[in-house]
Order: sequence, then C-alpha cells, then structure tokens
Amino acid sequence: MTVNVETLEKLERKITLTLPVDVIKSEVDSRLKKLARTVRMDGFRPGKVPMSVVAQRYGYSVHYEVMNDKVGEAFSQAANEAKLRVAGQPRITEKDGAPEGEMSFDAVFEVFPEVKIGDLSAATVEKLDAEVGDDAIDKTIDILRKQRRSFAQRPQDAVVQDGDRVTVDFEGKIDGEPFQGGKAEDFQFIVGEGQMLKEFEDAVAGLKVGDSRTFPLSFPEDYHGRDVAGKQADFMVTVKKLEAANLPEVNEQLAKSLGIADATVEGLRADVRKNLEREVKFRLLARNKTAVMDALIANAELDLPNASVQAEIERMVENARAELKQRGIKDADKAPIPDEVFRPQAERRVRLGLVVAELVRANDLTAKPEQIKAHVEEMAASYERPADVVRWYYSDARRLGEVEAVVIENNVTDFVLGKAKVAEKKVGFDELMAQQQQA
Repeated sequence: MTVNVETLEKLERKITLTLPVDVIKSEVDSRLKKLARTVRMDGFRPGKVPMSVVAQRYGYSVHYEVMNDKVGEAFSQAANEAKLRVAGQPRITEKDGAPEGEMSFDAVFEVFPEVKIGDLSAATVEKLDAEVGDDAIDKTIDILRKQRRSFAQRPQDAVVQDGDRVTVDFEGKIDGEPFQGGKAEDFQFIVGEGQMLKEFEDAVAGLKVGDSRTFPLSFPEDYHGRDVAGKQADFMVTVKKLEAANLPEVNEQLAKSLGIADATVEGLRADVRKNLEREVKFRLLARNKTAVMDALIANAELDLPNASVQAEIERMVENARAELKQRGIKDADKAPIPDEVFRPQAERRVRLGLVVAELVRANDLTAKPEQIKAHVEEMAASYERPADVVRWYYSDARRLGEVEAVVIENNVTDFVLGKAKVAEKKVGFDELMAQQQQA
C-alpha cells in the first residue's frame, strides 16, 4: 500500500483514504442481519423482524457506525504504513468526485515532532544541598510538644499573653450593620499562632477575664470571606476564659507517647533526624529535578503539537472544575474557564513530556523493577506499617505507574546532572522548607 503524505505546515499532515463502496455495503448488511436475530419490535416475534423493517429503523445508525470503523481502520493502516507518529485525533472529511464504486476521505492530523536536544555538557544546572542540624531537630521537637500540650486556667487577675488559649465572645459590624460570620460566642483560639488576624490578636493581648475591648479591624483584600474582603469593621471582644499552655518535658515519657521504639531522648532525636532527612531528600530531589527540567527545555528544539496542548488544557480545566466542585462552588462543572488561563502551563508540560520521552528513549533511562521497588519502600518507611503501604502500591497498576513515572524523572535528573555543569549551592533547612514546589 502506497500512502501519499502531504505536509501542510509544521506538524500538520494530510493523507487521502479510499474505501470501496461494496465493502461498506457488505459490512452494513452483515451487521443488520446480526441485529435482526436479536432485535425486538412490537408486532413481531424475536428474530422474525423483516430485514426491510430492521434496515428502515437501524440502517442509518449502523451505516454511520460502519463508516467510522472502516475509515478509522484505513487511517490507522495508512499511518502505520507511512511510519507516522500521530498526535491527537485526525479531522476526517469526505471528498467529492471519487471514482465510481469508491469513497474518498481527507484525513488532516498532526504528528509528534522531532526533538533535538542540544549539548547538555554546555548547560549549567544549579543543584541545592541542605543538611539537618540540631536547630531543625529542636524546632521539630517543639512542634511535637505543642501538639501534645495541655491547658490550665490562669489566675483571675492574669492578662492574655502569647501562647495562651482564650475563650471569647465577639461581634463585628460594618457601617453599623452585623454581617455573616461576624459574631460568635465561646470562641477559642491560641494567641500568637496566626489563627486570627493580627488586629484581633492585638486587641485581646493584655486583657483579663471579664474585660472587653472595642477596636477597628481591616479585612485584607484577599480575605477568604469575599463579602467582607477589603472592608473595615468595628469589633467588640470580651474575654471569658484564659488558659496557660503547659508543654510536656522532653523526656522518655514524651518519646514513648510518640511511639518511638527507642523510648529515650536520644532515640527521639534520632527518629526526628531520620524523618527530617527523608523530607529534605525529597524536597531537594523535587527542586533539583525542576532545575534539570528547566535546563532540558532551554536546550531542546521542537514544535508543539496543538492537539496535545489542547488535550492537556482540557485535562487541566476539568481538574480545576473538579476542585471548585469539592469546595462547594455551585455549577462548578459549567464554570467558564478560558483556555488561555492554562495554556502556558500546558505548553510547558507537553514540551517537557516530549523532551523527557526522547531522552529516556535515546539513553535507556526507563524505570527498572528494582528501582520502583526501592522507591516504594522508601516512601513506605515513614508510615507505621510500611509493609501495608508497599502492598497498597503494588495492588493497583495505576498507583505503580505513577511511581514508575517518578523514577523515570529521577533517572533523567541523574543523567542530566552527570552531563551538565553543576553549580552546587548550600541552603538552610528553613529556606528549603519554605520553598514552594513547582508543578
């Protein structure tokens, strides 16, 4: 079979498909006969409906189905014959003026691009490194202590301080009118932990039980309550109860309460260090992986298939609508979300996917079974029952596929770092923890 492929522009191609009319008719007749054996119609016994009646009722839909199937088969055969890597679905239209006894169709489609990756040894990639010091361990243990703190009522004449848990009544008004969510009774929060806006916390500081204070409060422009965002309210707050926090001592009892196998202070610190080092490792890997991917994109030349970009945009729009629905947004599935909102990110994802796929193909960077197993076991190690987590991953092909994709990305990262000029940079633990991970 000789296939004539016409290049329209960049990645767009066109081929002409030809189908014999008698092949279409034969397949339609065959399917109608098969349908006649099982179809049920009023006034006829099963299997006794005349072919003329079956054809009248179902002829159009069966013909449409056969045309789709046969044209699809012809396109797949032609694309395989021409060794084309088709991106997305073809746009197929029937042509006029076909020879007698034949039907002709034009199939317009895109192909995946040729990916040219430049000399990676000329690229520079910044690689971060960080260590877990004693101060990071101390801070983490303090957080664990706060999670297990208890509260005891302060003396009647004590005043509110940072770290205290206060119980208050409050009421706010905007332009003299109450607003939704602006009033509460017996409301508890811990002072100094950012649970309330700073002006609110400042207002209760220094008050005693029974004291009240009136104060203005300006809601930020990005406040989650859209009805009050950017507005100023007048609040009155009354302290009803005041409790001081009691943090547990760092001792064997704390280690035991945390389920540490070696229930000693040394065992507690060793366990915290191990968990922090695991978190640091994953964060460094994610950040350095992003730097590698940026370098790959900068050193690659390729055209983007519009079909792939559009498909990625549609996935991202659907995910955005699903997230809105989870938040309780009404008619989230109909929310108007312009394609352009996601286009830059979609183009990056498609470009990166094509570049990574080419690098993996050219350098055999596929994920080996032992790599997948090691990655699953490393992730499972942070859970109380690691063996159950490992079984959970291996019980679902989709979950294991996600792990495989991560391992491939790790292989690509190691490969590029082994080729490129690496600029090592030390960062502090807190700085690393504060960095946002890029999607």
